[in-house]
Amino acid sequence: MDSGPIFVGIDVSKESLDVYVRPLDLHFSLDYTPQAVAGLVSRLEELAAKLIVIEATGGLETLVVSELAAKELPVAIVNPRQTRDFARATGQLAKTDRIDARGLAHFGEAIDPPVRPLASQQAQEFEGLLVRRRQLVEMLVAEKNRLSAVAHLRKVAKDIEAHILWLEKRITESDKQMQKAIEDSPVWRVKEDLLRSVKGIGPVTARTLIASLPELGNLSGKQISALVGVAPFADDSGKRRGRRRIRGGRADVRSVLYMATLAAVRSNSVIRAFYKRLIKAGKKPKVAITACMRKLIVILNAMIKHQTPWREPEISAQKSQAHA
Repeated sequence: MDSGPIFVGIDVSKESLDVYVRPLDLHFSLDYTPQAVAGLVSRLEELAAKLIVIEATGGLETLVVSELAAKELPVAIVNPRQTRDFARATGQLAKTDRIDARGLAHFGEAIDPPVRPLASQQAQEFEGLLVRRRQLVEMLVAEKNRLSAVAHLRKVAKDIEAHILWLEKRITESDKQMQKAIEDSPVWRVKEDLLRSVKGIGPVTARTLIASLPELGNLSGKQISALVGVAPFADDSGKRRGRRRIRGGRADVRSVLYMATLAAVRSNSVIRAFYKRLIKAGKKPKVAITACMRKLIVILNAMIKHQTPWREPEISAQKSQAHA
C-alpha cells in the first residue's frame, strides 16, 4: 500500500546520526562514519524520499550531505532557528536527537524548503580556507589580549610574541592561498573584480561573499536581504506598530557586510548620501547602518546578476567637483 511521499529528517552530531522517516514512523541511529553514511545513503535510495532535511551545523553536516548529493538525492539544508521556531509552533518543546530528527522530517513535509545543490569541491575548499583564516584572526586577537595582561612576565610574554608572529605569518599565507584560488577560477576572478569595484568592499568582504553567499546574483533583492539577515521583520499587533528587527541569516556574511558598510558610509557617495538622508529623517544611527547594509547587498546582488561593475553616479561626481 502506498504511504505517500517520504520525508526524512537527519539530526547530525559529532559522533552519530539520528534518522526519522515520515510517514513510515521509522527511526534509527548510526555512528557518524564514512562506512555508516554509505549504508545510510543506500537505504535512503531504496526509500526514494521526496526530501531529506538536515540542519546547518557549521560544517558537521558536510560528509553526509556530500554523500547524499553525490547520489542526487534531494537534500535541503535548513536554518536551525527556523526548525526551532517550527517545533515551538507545533507544541514540541522537548528536545532530544530523536525528537529533533522527527521534527526535521515534519518541517520538510509542512514547509517544503528548497533543495540546494551541493557546492563544488573547489568552492568547499575555498570556504574551508576562509573559515580557517577567521579562526586564525580570532586566535591572534586572543593572543594580543593575553600579551597585554602578562607584559610584565618576560618569559611568558616572549612565548606569546612568538606565537603572534607565527599567526600573522599564517594569516598572510592564508590570504595568498585564497587569492590564488580566485585567480585560478575565471568565474570567481570576475566576481571578485566586480565586488571590489565598489568603494567599501575589501578583499575579506569579497572573498566571504564568494565563499559564503554563492546565491549572490541569483536571487531578488528582497530574497538576498532575507538570506543575509538584513531584511526587517514586522512586529505589529492590532493598532500597535512595533519596532522592525532583523534576525536569522548568515552571521559570517552579515559581520563582514557590517564592516564594509561602515567603510562605505565614509567613502562611497551613494551609501554616504543614503545614510545622511536617513539620519536627517530622524533614524537612529544603528537603524540607518542596517538600512545601508541592506542597500549595499542589494546593489552588489544586482551587479553580479547583470555583470555590471560599479560606476560613480554622475550627479554625485558633479556635486563633488562643485564642492572641490
